[in-house]
Amino acid sequence: MRLKVEFTTEPFDLDETPRHALVAREVIEGADLDAVDVGPFGNTAEGGVDAVLTSVDALLRKTLEAGATRISLQINVIGEGDR
Repeated sequence: MRLKVEFTTEPFDLDETPRHALVAREVIEGADLDAVDVGPFGNTAEGGVDAVLTSVDALLRKTLEAGATRISLQINVIGEGDR
C-alpha cells in the first residue's frame, strides 16, 4: 500500500521561516519517502505505509517540540495511477 501525506505547520511567519517549519522539512526530506514536495504553504510526500506513518510520527513530535501550535495533515491511500 502507498500513502500520500499532505501537511502544514503553524503559526505562519511571512518574514522568516519558523523553526517548526524548518524541522518539518528536515524530517520529511530525511525520511525514506519519494515524491517529496516542500512549499511555503503546504507540503506533500508519498511512500510506503510504514515509511509514511513513521515520518508522520516524527513530524508531529519534532514540530511540536520546535514550537508548532497547529499541525494540519491529511493522509490518502493512493494507487499507481493517482500520482
